[in-house]
Amino acid sequence: MGLIICAAQTRPVRGDIDKNLIDHYHWIELAATNGAQLIVFPEMSITGYEREDAHKFSFSTDDKRLDTIKKLSTENKLIIIAGAPIQINNSLFIGSFIFQPSSPTLIYTKQFLHDGEEQCFSASHHFNPTIKLESENIQLAICADIDHSIHPENAAKNLSTLYIPSIFFSPQGIPKAYQSLALYSKNYQMNILMSNYVGESYGMSAGGQSGFWNNDGHCISSLNDVNAGLLLIEKNGESWSSKIIYE
Repeated sequence: MGLIICAAQTRPVRGDIDKNLIDHYHWIELAATNGAQLIVFPEMSITGYEREDAHKFSFSTDDKRLDTIKKLSTENKLIIIAGAPIQINNSLFIGSFIFQPSSPTLIYTKQFLHDGEEQCFSASHHFNPTIKLESENIQLAICADIDHSIHPENAAKNLSTLYIPSIFFSPQGIPKAYQSLALYSKNYQMNILMSNYVGESYGMSAGGQSGFWNNDGHCISSLNDVNAGLLLIEKNGESWSSKIIYE
């Protein structure tokens, strides 16, 4: 068995963090059962996408509500990337928690905000770790980051081989996202794994279609735009194969 990574395509319940966390545990355990070594969730996956209420739903960097995910990471030897509004000092960020087995939790913060997000969030380039997994150097992105080509370009300059965006894109935004990610994967010679929602969040429809692009710019596999599911991608040599699970 080669390296296995996966994207969870979820349907968060607005304002119900407990239910969303339970949903995360389910997908994490399913990923582990299928041999995955990394799972990524969409933007602000733990809360669902929020702006005005983000402070109310925000997480601290050492939030005890995340202890179960930390435990599942270690028990299953699985890197888990999950999103939330994150309070750091006196600023609120759109961020991703990076849980690594038996290691400190890392944080990535969104670098480029959508119009209107600046009223509720700060942007930062200071939290941008590189994750190591076997021979892969991994860098993250969140949603609007992928609208700025300088972001994947910087990931490539940091020797990233695997670029992982967590997004909340509408059905109308997905064609542009697909075009951009195919271009980035080819231009910067990076494999790309993207995770998006389905259903509705923040009163808007999500476009699903979480996918994987190899470093030649080809979309190897993707999920549909309706169902929650898991996109598993396995590396064998320099080639990739996929497995899709819907529930």
